[in-house]
Amino acid sequence: MKTDIQDSVSGHKSVLRRTLRGSIIESLEHCSKEVAAQIYAVFQLSYKEEAQLIGVNEFPPLLRTVANIQVATSKFLGLRNGSELAAVVEYTNNGANLGIDSLVVHPLFFRRGLASQLLQSLLGTHAYLTADVETAAANVPAITLYKKFGFSESKRWITDEGIEKVQLVYEDKT
Repeated sequence: MKTDIQDSVSGHKSVLRRTLRGSIIESLEHCSKEVAAQIYAVFQLSYKEEAQLIGVNEFPPLLRTVANIQVATSKFLGLRNGSELAAVVEYTNNGANLGIDSLVVHPLFFRRGLASQLLQSLLGTHAYLTADVETAAANVPAITLYKKFGFSESKRWITDEGIEKVQLVYEDKT
């Protein structure tokens, strides 16, 4: 079930989507300190797991603060399992390009399809010509997820921190 909700202040439509077993995908008001703190908590737990997976001690996403999240110009969708924030996607969309900045799942909810649900909701409810995402080349689960959704690798490089990264791009065929 999908319901579009018109935001009375900004005029933007936000998405409230019920998923299996009572979970809800919703737009997150990240400017709120309480919501930003919830996003931060999921980011920290998930990115610590990713840092271990890719074999690094210093991982730039772990440096973000609640205040950074509050002032972000990007938007956030969250998947709640009951009242608990279980997964988050951070994105930008200028109509031509949908940029996926972060897609994280709380480790307690790994391997339950939550990243797929969020990605499907994001791709299915926004207008764009292309979508792109960057991740560590060693993050095989993330690369596998994006390729399952039709993303293809467009480039690789090494960051200043020594992390090999890959950019994946999706072109909307509709």
